Amino acid sequence: MKYYSTNKQAPDATLEEAVVKGLAADKGLFMPREIKPLPSSFYDEIENLSFQEMAYRVADAFFGEDVPADTLKQIVYDTLSFDVPAVKVKENIYSLELFHGPTLAFKDVGGRFMARLLSYFIRKEGKQQVNVLVATSGDTGSAVANGFLGVKGIHVYVLYPKGKVSEIQEKQFTTLGQNITAIEVDGTFDDCQALVKNAFMDKELNAHMQLTSANSINVARFLPQAFYYFYAYAQLKKLGKADNLVVCVPSGNFGNITAGLFGKRMGLPVRRFIAANNRNDIFYQYLQTGEYRPRPSVATIANAMDVGDPSNFARILALYDNSHAAISAEISGATYTDAQIRETVKKTYVETGYLLDPHGACGYRALEEGLKPGETGVFLETAHPAKFLQTVEEIIGNKVAIPEKLQAFMKGTKQSVPMTKDFASFKAYLMEQ
Repeated sequence: MKYYSTNKQAPDATLEEAVVKGLAADKGLFMPREIKPLPSSFYDEIENLSFQEMAYRVADAFFGEDVPADTLKQIVYDTLSFDVPAVKVKENIYSLELFHGPTLAFKDVGGRFMARLLSYFIRKEGKQQVNVLVATSGDTGSAVANGFLGVKGIHVYVLYPKGKVSEIQEKQFTTLGQNITAIEVDGTFDDCQALVKNAFMDKELNAHMQLTSANSINVARFLPQAFYYFYAYAQLKKLGKADNLVVCVPSGNFGNITAGLFGKRMGLPVRRFIAANNRNDIFYQYLQTGEYRPRPSVATIANAMDVGDPSNFARILALYDNSHAAISAEISGATYTDAQIRETVKKTYVETGYLLDPHGACGYRALEEGLKPGETGVFLETAHPAKFLQTVEEIIGNKVAIPEKLQAFMKGTKQSVPMTKDFASFKAYLMEQ
């Protein structure tokens, strides 16, 4: 499979080149030249397959030409060592719980898959060391750091905005040590993302060290996220609820929903998608106006969605040939303030007993407001509510039980490198490593 750049000014790359480089030479994002539809027989029997069996079939369509079958199968089965259940919240609305992995967030799927695939390519190429740069607004850092922890030949630098991630999220990547370095940037997530992108474009830095990205700009991070959309469909099909399926995705950098859109191109019977935004409603505004106007992000209680210039928007444009009409035909938008998010968490908890995290709350509310008669909605509950402990406890007026996995992280001691948002300082730091 060949991968082209969304900027169309760079030569096509192999999967190996796309994964190891992360970003194309023209600063574009890699996209597969072909999206292979899966046969109708796959959808006929999908509810009888295990999550791992199903995911392997999907992975084979993307990666099968480039990775030996036994290796790919092992990567998929190792990655998906946990369940992703679809849980009924109320009639016709289900929560796809993506928080049962090691760091209790959806990014465990992409993070663990990428760590294993990149490790395979590094061993194949005989490289001494690859340095992974990753910007995080919350959960990416912990999923990637824990996915790569202890992997030989890979050092991970996690850049995160100072004071803008929850304490539990921060502890999940600042307490690990070994081959993980946390860099605390005095700025926003967009500043962190800009430092990473500038690092890839700096020739001197790239001559000094081999760099790649583990953000959803990397194809090995975002494509595996398609797995759980198929699994959601299979679970709803088993319940006889999959005929008019609407999927709502809390959206920040747009890697997650892009993976779902790829699934639809592969034949997954999703009727339509809803992208739920917080106050950072750049995509929502694009849907209304046809104009994409990035702007500085603002801080909200759904912090992982605090993105003012979503990287993967370029992939959505590429997928739909830059057609606003085609995009709006398959994706609608919703946007919510902190007050509305709080109201939704509280109301849902009181009425159903189901505890949403602030991001899932955006997804749930968009379905409540936007489902049509005869439709069934699934929203992605992207992280465990305990990762936003103070916020959630304040909203519901009750204590939230902290899962043992999170408690273990909380006992560690934070270690981070303070950094300004100035690229020269970041470059100088990396050049010393």
